[in-house]
Amino acid sequence: MNRKIDGTFFEFRHHNTPEGKYWNPALERFTASEWREKVKEISALGMEYIVVMATALYDRCYFRSSVFPFAEMPCENPIEEILSQADECGVKVFLGNGFYGDWRRAGENIKSQAVIDRSFRAMEELAELYGHHESFYGWYFPDETCIILRFSKDFIKYVNLCSARCRELTPEKKTLIAPYGTNLVLSSDYFVRSLAETDVDFIAYQDEVGVKKTKVGRTEKIFEKLRRAHDKAGRAELWADIELFDFEGMVYKSALIPAPFERIRKQIENAAPYADKILSYQYLGLMNPEGSTAFAGHEGSVKLYEDYRKYLGK
Repeated sequence: MNRKIDGTFFEFRHHNTPEGKYWNPALERFTASEWREKVKEISALGMEYIVVMATALYDRCYFRSSVFPFAEMPCENPIEEILSQADECGVKVFLGNGFYGDWRRAGENIKSQAVIDRSFRAMEELAELYGHHESFYGWYFPDETCIILRFSKDFIKYVNLCSARCRELTPEKKTLIAPYGTNLVLSSDYFVRSLAETDVDFIAYQDEVGVKKTKVGRTEKIFEKLRRAHDKAGRAELWADIELFDFEGMVYKSALIPAPFERIRKQIENAAPYADKILSYQYLGLMNPEGSTAFAGHEGSVKLYEDYRKYLGK
């Protein structure tokens, strides 16, 4: 039986405007029923996890908050719709605690007391509003910084601070990060020590194939090194975060489009022996069933959906 993708990142708007060319316009018009339909589609492919990347973006929140004004959108309570539908589908949802600062300045955000204070106030409100949902499984910290051979002291401090606050607010919830820089990782004692110091439940490493930092043929060795490091550190579960996209033009400066499934299949196979779970970036915008009533993304997303469905034997 082929190894499946266990979950997907999810967003109400793609933060990088050129990259979101093919789905941001659709998401801006989504109604409550369309947000719920996306959760149903994701569940129908056997995905068990949804990671809501950001609960705020560009000084607007996707829920009623004292931190920022509500983002203008047709759906009055998109997070409620996602969680309610996930309750029905048995899907586990992580809610992001960003972006309460400029998403392009993660290195500054993790050291800014003002940004951290805003994110903590938002987390309190999110816990109050949505903590009753069975599907609300955990928190995701999206202000990622590059590993550069190990997690930096600033990043470890930030993650540990966030995890401690999460446990105070919601002791039963899990925590997740998804760092980049995995092409630089070594299974050295230096990295293992930083890993052991990082207080988080799951680390979903970006495979960096879509952003062209890593070639597909290298990813198995990378995840093998990460597996050794995690086993030595005895800390967080090792998850993979595989990239389902290509760029239409320049990296980071053009639209994201679906990658060929043959490439994605190799990405899955390379991570599978080492990763406890495989997440993807991302279903939304890059996969759509034919005739979807909540279509968002490039026209090639139908082919990717169908190719993956056949791979699963569905």
